[in-house]
Amino acid sequence: MTNATPQCYPSKHTNPMHSLCPFHSNTMTKPRTLSLTFFMQDIQILEIFLAVLVFVLIHALRQKKHHGLVVWPVLGMVPSLVTGLRTNLYEWITEVLKRQNRTFRFKGPWFSNLNCIVTADPRNLEHLLKTKFPLFPKGGYFRNTVRDLLGDGIFGADDDTWQKQRKTASIEFHSTKFRKLTTESLLELVHCRLLPVLESSVKKSVAIDLQDILLRLTFDNVCMIAFGVDPGCLRLGLPEIPFAKAFEDATEATVFRFVTPTCVWKAMRFLNLGVERKLKKSIKGVDEFAENVIRTRKKELSLQCEDTKHRSDLLTVFMRLKDENGKPYSDKFLRDICVNFILAGRDTSSVALSWFFWLLEQNPEVEENILAEICRMVSQRKDIKREEFGNSLIFRPEEVKKMDYLHAALSEALRLYPSVPVDHKEVVEDDTFPDGTVLKKGTKVIYAIYSMGRMESIWGKDWKEFKPERWLRDGRFMSESAYKFTAFNGGPRLCLGKDFAYYQMKYAAASIIFRYRVKVVENHPVEPKLALTMYMKHGLRVNLYRRDVAQIHKHLEEGFK
Repeated sequence: MTNATPQCYPSKHTNPMHSLCPFHSNTMTKPRTLSLTFFMQDIQILEIFLAVLVFVLIHALRQKKHHGLVVWPVLGMVPSLVTGLRTNLYEWITEVLKRQNRTFRFKGPWFSNLNCIVTADPRNLEHLLKTKFPLFPKGGYFRNTVRDLLGDGIFGADDDTWQKQRKTASIEFHSTKFRKLTTESLLELVHCRLLPVLESSVKKSVAIDLQDILLRLTFDNVCMIAFGVDPGCLRLGLPEIPFAKAFEDATEATVFRFVTPTCVWKAMRFLNLGVERKLKKSIKGVDEFAENVIRTRKKELSLQCEDTKHRSDLLTVFMRLKDENGKPYSDKFLRDICVNFILAGRDTSSVALSWFFWLLEQNPEVEENILAEICRMVSQRKDIKREEFGNSLIFRPEEVKKMDYLHAALSEALRLYPSVPVDHKEVVEDDTFPDGTVLKKGTKVIYAIYSMGRMESIWGKDWKEFKPERWLRDGRFMSESAYKFTAFNGGPRLCLGKDFAYYQMKYAAASIIFRYRVKVVENHPVEPKLALTMYMKHGLRVNLYRRDVAQIHKHLEEGFK
């Protein structure tokens, strides 16, 4: 027999897969066992992941019931905030506040400083704006956020800096010379600029952006009051003024910081990227304008020009004063003063008037009542003939002040669409709100002025209605508490320009309503824009139509009786 290596041949009973060698069965079983083990481990990991996810979702939903919004791990309430930013942020805040009994605690990401208390409770507002005013300054967060644009001006200032500016401005605002400046400059702008621009659109039968025109009116007016110069924004052709454009861009870019973690916008500023790059460029334009005006005014004052002796604008007033060390105020301080007052005076009146005219078109009976009041006021003039009431009619200050129904209608518009929809404070000592909300030192407090005007618990079941009558008692205007109607702030920080703002709005509105019917362009989208003040996002496109003479005469006849 020859020696040969034994070979394994499969028999009819042998599995062909096991035919290679006696050990094949064991070596094939191991990979199967390992892969099964790994598979089971994958299933366990997936089950754990799903269990954690379900737990997080349940926990987040429970947090929503307690806090008003879903609170996510790490991210806090930011995902919900993003949803609000994509729609109407002010309505979103209002709905949350209604669910949470007018106050809720917003929780930002762990790594951010977006945590704050949001409230629309009049008791809390009186507490922070008046009762405990020293405990609720604007604070470092607000000041640092707006400082690049507003510097150390009155909007962001606290303590001595704020008191010094407010005291000086208050004296000036109540002076006879200042009141004369405001009324005369407004009269000139309305009759020599505003009405010609409106009449031009009527003759051409073209639609105009009324918000843009009103912004130009108030911008020119406040620049004349603050700087003593006329930028000329409101003219036929509506030219683009670099300073006005730079100022608007700067305010838009600044508001972006309030919805961005501080570390993010500071990094963007350092790297000169995105919105921060735009802000830097626009602030440069604002500064250049201010520096030129200040330099020119200083030269005029040094030469003792006759014109400067009669000036009563804020810039000239502060230039004549000395600081606590007996030295003239620095150019930066003067710049900050004027820029802050321009921000306060430019947007508030024009934005309020835009919403007012939009509401007026939807409530023609209110427009008719306003027209009747205007005609009744001017018909009371002594020794005046009926035919003298034409397009050249100029309202007298005492007439404007007595237009109570118009005053009420404007207040109603401000209730529903306040020019400053939200405002900010910071807690400097541990405290507790009247509604029981605990406030720790360093907490930021947002009071939602827009939301307050939409609370049934504050204004009743008819809060949705545009109803000027809610402001009238026996036909006379009666103001509400500043902590219920906070369009002009309240307490020691009550708006200095409140009376002038009402006069400015009433004069402009009466001058337009007496001459024209304002009709919003069909299907024009109207929604608020996210900004420091509540602009209309798409402007207010309108067509103007001359007022029917017969309608005017009807109301005049009633007034003469």
